[in-house]
Amino acid sequence: MSKISTFNAFKSRNYRLYFAGQSVSLLGTWMQKTAVSWVIYSQTHSKFMLGLTLFASLFPSFLFSFLGGVVSDRYNRFKVLLVTQVASMVQAILLTALVFFGSYSVWVIMALTALLGLINAFDVPARQSLVYEMVNDKADLPNALALNSSMVNLSRLIGPGIAGLILEKFGDSVCFGANAVSFIAVIGSLLMMHLPKVAERRRSKNVLTDLKEGFQYIQNTPTIKFILLMLASVSLFVLPFSTLIPVYAKDIFKGTASTFGIIDSVIGLGAFGGGIFLASLSAGTDLKKILAINTLVFGVGLIVFSHMHNYPVALLFSAIIGFGMMSQITIGNTIIQTTASPEMRGRVISYYAMAFLGCSRLAVCSLVRFRKK
Repeated sequence: MSKISTFNAFKSRNYRLYFAGQSVSLLGTWMQKTAVSWVIYSQTHSKFMLGLTLFASLFPSFLFSFLGGVVSDRYNRFKVLLVTQVASMVQAILLTALVFFGSYSVWVIMALTALLGLINAFDVPARQSLVYEMVNDKADLPNALALNSSMVNLSRLIGPGIAGLILEKFGDSVCFGANAVSFIAVIGSLLMMHLPKVAERRRSKNVLTDLKEGFQYIQNTPTIKFILLMLASVSLFVLPFSTLIPVYAKDIFKGTASTFGIIDSVIGLGAFGGGIFLASLSAGTDLKKILAINTLVFGVGLIVFSHMHNYPVALLFSAIIGFGMMSQITIGNTIIQTTASPEMRGRVISYYAMAFLGCSRLAVCSLVRFRKK
């Protein structure tokens, strides 16, 4: 496949704008995530509190994502996304102000983290569904989703590393402030788009009926049901590993905030490479086969990393972890988006989001075991 075909989705102006705006915004998002984790662990030295913070960020999304999917299917997805981005910016400004003036506690940070989780319950279904409408040639949708994953993981690669350096040199409020400013880019890019006019959707059914129809649709679509069940299992038993990265950085490798940022960035590097790999696949490639292989790669990488005390070797397997993890997320999203009917896409994606947010409960339960250590 040629290099040009790797970036086919960029032929669509709306997607180019979206990609540029989200690239800047996600960089700030990862900086804030890194800063929150480090501040919580540095102030409490509690693995339980670290897990509780993750729970606070995920549980509202898990609880309300059903409603977020219905909203995405019932209303104009562009307007919904614009509202959620503005709300996320306000959350970041509040967090920055509280930390800058020193009038905060761990519980305040946790409350604002939960607020962002609630916003994301409505943001994710609208944003993921809108990508379909941004691409002019629908044959480029798998390419757009792979590039989107690469964008997310490039931000994960750069953001935590920058955050680690800023935390040491300038303090946590600068990280939070940078995230607030980054939303200007994504909001601006959305306002510059020229999307097709959306016909006003008739809302003769109530929300509960819409929820029931979405669930029945998944039950009657075997491919989507299988992907969601598989991703939920991985989420529940595997993905909470990311909660303990600060512990490995500080306690196992005897490092600082920069060590934590580097590990997170190397995971992002592996994920970014995986995204480019998927974006370069030729049409007709058996994605299910690649999904199975990379799931095995993900598992082996995690097992080795969990027993590793050598920092350089651990970084190598961090990259392998990122590669395998990203493949699961992206391929699952691609199969779902190309299979789901347009009128059900928001609700199906909300279930897809829930499949990952289900890991929150296990994250907390796993960390409770370490409270007395």
